[in-house]
Amino acid sequence: MDFNLSKDLEKDIVFEQIASFLKDENFTVVQKDQTRPWGGFFVIDEKQAQAFATKFFPLLEMSEIQITNKLSPKILVVAPNKRLSWQYHFRRAEIWTIFSGSVGVKTSATDEEGELQQLNQGTFIQMNKGERHRLIGLDSWGIVAEIWQHTDSNDPSDEEDIVRLQDDFGR
Repeated sequence: MDFNLSKDLEKDIVFEQIASFLKDENFTVVQKDQTRPWGGFFVIDEKQAQAFATKFFPLLEMSEIQITNKLSPKILVVAPNKRLSWQYHFRRAEIWTIFSGSVGVKTSATDEEGELQQLNQGTFIQMNKGERHRLIGLDSWGIVAEIWQHTDSNDPSDEEDIVRLQDDFGR
């Protein structure tokens, strides 16, 4: 699906387009947050993780990506010229597919930010547990499908499992 991702497009319109697409694809949104200063996200019902993985990660086998019984499917919406925090996680790895638009990504095994990589629609990237990473909006809105590989079945990752090394928004 091609979205209108012009940098001048209002956030509400971008979120409406994505919500409509997800509804048309029969995905159930269990949480939506468009209040993030960098954009926002849609959380998809965990019962639809298999269908989500099939749609957005068609080259991956579930047996290869599912460490626990949970994948936490999500759509990230990254605003033009905004950056998520430089961060890492203790209890998850992350897998992203750039679904629409382009985004920038920096990764590193250390606290020093790596080089900016521009990822275009259809590109796939995986960050290991503990790998530092940052998602960056470029000249237009970027839409990223995300699944988490929970690495601890007794203590699955959540939004609290974020170690921020730098954040433009003081979080």
